[in-house]
Order: sequence, then C-alpha cells, then structure tokens
Amino acid sequence: MVRAYIMVKTAAGKSEALLDAARSLSGVTEAHIVAGKYDIIIEAQGEEVYDVMHSVATDVRDLDGVADTRTYICLE
Repeated sequence: MVRAYIMVKTAAGKSEALLDAARSLSGVTEAHIVAGKYDIIIEAQGEEVYDVMHSVATDVRDLDGVADTRTYICLE
C-alpha cells in the first residue's frame, strides 16, 4: 500500500466545498482544511504509486476551484 499527502491551494471561498468533494474521492483516507501556504491537506492511498498519482492526484486537480497542488509520496 502506498500513501501520499496532497497539498491543495484553493480559489478564494472554495475550501469548504472542495473539502467535501475531496473526502468523497476514492482513495482519500482523510482531508482537512489547514492554515498556511496551502488550504487543504489530503491523505490518500492506493495499491501502487501510479494509482495514487493517476487517480487521486488527477481527480483532485480536476475539482472546480483547485488553484494548485503538490503531491508527496511517503517513502516508509
């Protein structure tokens, strides 16, 4: 099992709606609104790195109101 953290910067006023949308995505285990450079942090997992990068990260970027993302794959 591969785990990753996806940092999401949202358009103004979109964080709450995006949080709900992100939590409903397949592979997302947790999602939280945070303070700092990014607005939402998502924990996701999949069978292989490709699963996380392709399905979860791509699905997150496709959500309306997402301005930027950064994906960090766990090495442990």
